[in-house]
Order: sequence, then structure tokens, then C-alpha cells
Amino acid sequence: MSDNGENPFVIPAGAARPGQTRIRAFSAGALVADADPALLVWENAYFPRYFFAPEDLRAELRPAGQGKRSESLGISELFDVVVGDRMLKGAARNYPEAPDEAVRSRFTLVWSAFDTWLEEEEVLHTHARSPYVRIDALPSSRHVRVVAGGEVVAESRRPVVLTETGLGPRYYLPRTDVRMDLLTPTDTVSHCPYKGSASYWTLRVGDLEVTDVVWGYETPLREALRVAGLVCFWPEKSADLELYVDGERVGRP
Repeated sequence: MSDNGENPFVIPAGAARPGQTRIRAFSAGALVADADPALLVWENAYFPRYFFAPEDLRAELRPAGQGKRSESLGISELFDVVVGDRMLKGAARNYPEAPDEAVRSRFTLVWSAFDTWLEEEEVLHTHARSPYVRIDALPSSRHVRVVAGGEVVAESRRPVVLTETGLGPRYYLPRTDVRMDLLTPTDTVSHCPYKGSASYWTLRVGDLEVTDVVWGYETPLREALRVAGLVCFWPEKSADLELYVDGERVGRP
């Protein structure tokens, strides 16, 4: 907690904070924005967006009309981004009535309109990172047991406990402690800006089938390297999946 009693890790919507790292955005190999640093703006309380000063932009912006109104930042103005002979329609926005004056003259880019984002030289995934989110992956001796359809499908005394700011702990297990014969890979992939890209499995035990209830990171980002190759069960997804930590059931739906 800060001296004034406010929680520094809960950023109010509409707040802006100076970043500390270089942020770049690319489209088909062309550099579009390069800020050292970018301004971090929380349109919502979950994660920030990068805002760029006009001199940080390496592409032409053409006015494209008014966009949706943001509850925290006010009215928005849309801009098409011209990159060589290509136009990315509505890929930039400006909020001229934002509560923080520093935001009003800057532009944010639509994340999905650009194929590569870099923080320094590391590729970013999904959305901007918050400097107030911490990831820890800690070796543990807790007894973790997973039961589905009345059958033990995983049991381990050597999990890696992954904690992430604002979220409950997750228990990642070695595959040798998991009935991998009961898991079938799916095509589902999710992306996390702090952990990387996860793949998923469907669990089948007798007549019970729960899709995408197990996930893992083959090549996680640096903060989560200890969970590489391990698997994690998602008990909140199904009442038929029971996860016990030191004998206590956790993660009920």
C-alpha cells in the first residue's frame, strides 16, 4: 500500500503513467511507431494501452471520423494508418477530451492491426504489459491430486506453483505425474502477454469428456520458464474435475 492508503497495483480507469521501456509496432516489417518510452494509459482497470506522441509515429495518419465513446477517456477520433501503399483502416485513435492532458495529443494503435509488437527486443503478445503485474513460478512440495470421473488422473508432490498479480495460484505438474494417455491435444491456443502461448488438451475418462480443461506452455516467456513442458488443470471449468492441494479441494466452479 502507498502512504496515502491507495493500492498502487489497482490503476483507475483513465489514468496515465509514463512507461520505462522502448515500445515499437510493425506492420509487414515496416516500423509504424517507436516510443522510448510510450505512455501507458488504462482505459480499463485490467491492463494499459500504449499511447504514442506524434513524433513517435513513422506512418501517415488520415482522419477517419468519430469512433466510439470511451467511458473513461471520452470521445474518440479514428485515423487510418498509411504504411507504404497500404492503408490500415481505423487503426489509430485519439482521445481529445481525455481526463489526463498528456493523453489528449497522443495516439493509440489498435493492437490487432499490427503483426509485431516489441518491448525493447522482446515480442509482446495479446496486449500491453502492466508494470504492476508480477509472475512467479515457484517449485513446491505440495501434494496435488486431480480426480475426474472418480479416477485419479494426476498426482504429484513436485508441482510448480505459478502466481500472477490479481489471480489465484495455478499448479503445474510434470507430465510423468499425469495420466497423459487420458489427454487429447486440441487446436485451441491462447496467448498471455506475461506467460506466452498455451496449448490445450481434452480430458476423457470413461464416459466423461471435458474439452480444453488442461493447458501448458511449451516455450513460455522468461517469467514463467519453470512451467515449460508442464501441464495445468482447470477445475473451475467443470464440476466433474476435482483438484486437491494438500487434501483440500480448490477451484470449484
